[in-house]
Amino acid sequence: MQEAFAIVLFVVVGLALVGAVVSLVLSGDAYSHIGRGGMSIGEDRPLRPPGAGAAMVPLTPAGAAEREADIRSMLEARNARRAARGEPVADVDAEPADLLRPPAPAGDPALEAEVRELVESRNARRVAKGQPPLDVDAEVARRLREYGA
Repeated sequence: MQEAFAIVLFVVVGLALVGAVVSLVLSGDAYSHIGRGGMSIGEDRPLRPPGAGAAMVPLTPAGAAEREADIRSMLEARNARRAARGEPVADVDAEPADLLRPPAPAGDPALEAEVRELVESRNARRVAKGQPPLDVDAEVARRLREYGA
């Protein structure tokens, strides 16, 4: 009886081992998809839509109206909370225009110098790799637009 038990035990362990190896080979990159899906953060996807570059995607008239309606509703809710606390309320009609106005360029020379230093160091690495250097002034202007400065 014990001889049969040992044989059965080794056969079952051997089959399990073969099954595990086959499962590992056939699973491919299944483990890399754990935690991914439509609702995941998706670190491997770009944060900006491709081709957008420094420019923002233009809004359709319906999208702009929806955005303004959302902003107006949030401002009205904030005013309701302020009124409940006894604080002065703000003008809901004037604030969306202030919030939607694009920021004026800052023209910070320290930021421009830092971006220029970054572009020059990247150019040095590009030249070391045998790639053509970028136009420093154009690249600095593009990066400043991208950063919103």
